[in-house]
Amino acid sequence: MRLLYIVPKLNNEGGVARVLSLKLNYLVEKFGYEVHILTQNQGNFPLFYSFHKNIVFYDMILEGTIFNFFSSFRKSLKSKIESIQPDVIIVCDNGLKAYTIPFILSDGIPIIFECHGSKFIEEKQLKSDFISKFKSSLKYRFKDFGANKFSRLVALSNESLKEWNVENGLVIPNPSWISNDTLADLKSKKVIAVARNSYEKGLDRLMVIWQKVAVKHPDWILDIYGESVANLKQTVLEMGMESNVNLNEPVKNIAEKYLSSSIFVITSRSEGFPMALLEAMASGLPCVAYDCLTGPRAIINDGESGFLIEDGNVDSFVQKLELLIEDENLRIRMGINAQESVKKYDLESIMQQWKSLFESLVNK
Repeated sequence: MRLLYIVPKLNNEGGVARVLSLKLNYLVEKFGYEVHILTQNQGNFPLFYSFHKNIVFYDMILEGTIFNFFSSFRKSLKSKIESIQPDVIIVCDNGLKAYTIPFILSDGIPIIFECHGSKFIEEKQLKSDFISKFKSSLKYRFKDFGANKFSRLVALSNESLKEWNVENGLVIPNPSWISNDTLADLKSKKVIAVARNSYEKGLDRLMVIWQKVAVKHPDWILDIYGESVANLKQTVLEMGMESNVNLNEPVKNIAEKYLSSSIFVITSRSEGFPMALLEAMASGLPCVAYDCLTGPRAIINDGESGFLIEDGNVDSFVQKLELLIEDENLRIRMGINAQESVKKYDLESIMQQWKSLFESLVNK
């Protein structure tokens, strides 16, 4: 089986790069598949995660005006596919250009859209005027139209699939790669968040929450790991939290950081199937998460393995976070439940689902 993955970039520490490294390495090592990856604008160097040496990387340069950008995109796709001759193409791209791929390629090769985010993902806060709302409506309709032209759309949860007006969808969750024999002991006075500093990930919302928590619990520390989190330094200083917040660049030994923490928090405005949440729960951490449209609610059993908070309700988030801070027994009980609840996302069973999908498309 020869596969071609089309993804904007893999030279970062994000969840998409993490899960693709897991899955693609497995496809090569366990199934003997031939895997090719096409990125854009030097998006495959340097790699943060390890990819199998047999995986072949390509890159396309996309720049200039919209016309030049799309023309380069179209030519690069056709050229690479003609030379690679894949059995199946998998698109992992939330950009609008991704939805044009089924129209560009008309040679009968099955194309899967692997959806790693919400259909309604935004890079900045939407304006409330009529024109802005109309543009957004057109964008979402175009996404649905394009998504229906793929052979299959793979969502990461039932909630995610419900966002799409498609008839070709199915659900295959992300796998968990952490299989700790021991749980975090949950005795440290540390709360951990793992996210890049972007509007989508909502770390600005976490700052507001933590400022309130730190007043009552000044001996607790918030550790944040992620791309560009250093840009929050001025915010931390202005909010008087320099002794309560540590801003850290991404690290490869993140599993160790989970084990030395006691609570995981996630304040995203939108999510797909957050790998960091899955990792934290596999490490035995109780979690507190905003209940955004998709993502956390597919993983957290509210009140059992963590707390789901009404999206944007700061006071409720603070209340539940302080409840976990003040009750070690509750942390332990929820941490045990958290680790147990994510065992169903083991790598082997998830990859068997992908193998079945690939074979069903090729053998049609």
